[in-house]
Amino acid sequence: MLYYFFRFLEQFGVPGSGLWSYISFRSLLALILALVISAWFGEYFIKWMKRHNISEVQRDASIDPFGVQKINVPSMGGIIIIVAILVPCLLLGRLRNIYMILMLVTTVWLGLLGFLDDYIKNYKKNKDGLPGRYKIVGQVLLGLFVGLTLYFSPDATIRENIEMRTESGVTAVVHKSEAVKSTKTTIPFVKNNNLDYSELFSFLGEHKTKAGWIFFVFVTIFVITAVSNGANLNDGMDGMAAGNSAIICIALGILAYVSSHIEFAGYLNIMYVPGSQELVIFICAMVGALIGFLWYNAFPAQIFMGDTGSLTIGGIIAVLAIIIHKELLIPILCGIFLVESLSVILQVEYFKFWKKKGEKRRIFKRTPIHDNFRVLPAQLDPECRYMFGKWPHGAWHESKITIRFWITTILLAALTIITLKIR
Repeated sequence: MLYYFFRFLEQFGVPGSGLWSYISFRSLLALILALVISAWFGEYFIKWMKRHNISEVQRDASIDPFGVQKINVPSMGGIIIIVAILVPCLLLGRLRNIYMILMLVTTVWLGLLGFLDDYIKNYKKNKDGLPGRYKIVGQVLLGLFVGLTLYFSPDATIRENIEMRTESGVTAVVHKSEAVKSTKTTIPFVKNNNLDYSELFSFLGEHKTKAGWIFFVFVTIFVITAVSNGANLNDGMDGMAAGNSAIICIALGILAYVSSHIEFAGYLNIMYVPGSQELVIFICAMVGALIGFLWYNAFPAQIFMGDTGSLTIGGIIAVLAIIIHKELLIPILCGIFLVESLSVILQVEYFKFWKKKGEKRRIFKRTPIHDNFRVLPAQLDPECRYMFGKWPHGAWHESKITIRFWITTILLAALTIITLKIR
């Protein structure tokens, strides 16, 4: 709203109003505003939750060898993050931009879905929360909405990057003059780094484009569901999900900025996505909100983000990557989320397999994988055989695990950006 107000004032030569046309100014202002809102609102929100005795069902601290007890700690802290994201975006963003609209819808929709889960846990005192099938349905519906919007909206376009050899024999990257709708995406470690989903269906002849879009919608649904659930699993230690997500968002912010800048896009040989610069404002607001939330969520946590935060954060990351056509970089960038999800799947299936044979076997001490690092061998089930029962030796403190996961995510984020040049 303020963006349109100051752009109106610019017509009358009001000093300083021209600043609002700069993405850098609005992005940094969004980051600062989100951080302040998150820190300020967070304090009052925590007090209100404690005053009304609203807290998550007691978490099991029996596996923590350091005796850390997390009792009567308020949850639903994702509300703090969501408010701190929405306010700066509504004030500083271009609300008619299709990508900003998609991000706002994603935030509100998944926020409501996560809120329902936390409401059942905190108010109804049902530790199981919202049944998993309802969460999946909500994520699938969002994926369907995002995919179809990008398909039908005339504003969701790209300008493809192509290599041309000049008269002097030098290869230069240029972008086509016409912005078109496309099912192309960036694929890492490949010289011709654009993969067109429609080419996978070239055997359908003239129908390959429609088939490519249908496949793109299914990819969108899968990515949103997978990343959202991965972020949810990662939310198991103080500051873990918030810190990892902030790092991931910074990397996405860099990718969104270079994708929206035709010169940088040409230098990196990636497609140019007109209008995606507004995503930088949204991302900066999200980073500010997460950093402000860490003020209270760092060990020992004064509040948990709950599914209200973790489901929303994961979905936001997924939609951001899809919009800038970088969803195939998600396995690298969100490697921590991927490993968390795989550890749970492997643990469950491995245990079921051996249970049918009458044996108790597990791969890890605990899952998701971050819990594996804080369990002592003496705390394990003596009747169960563990594939990695002696790894790691001893137990790590929760803060050490969190910071090491942050460091891993930093390395993965750097590798993700480097993939644009490693071909």
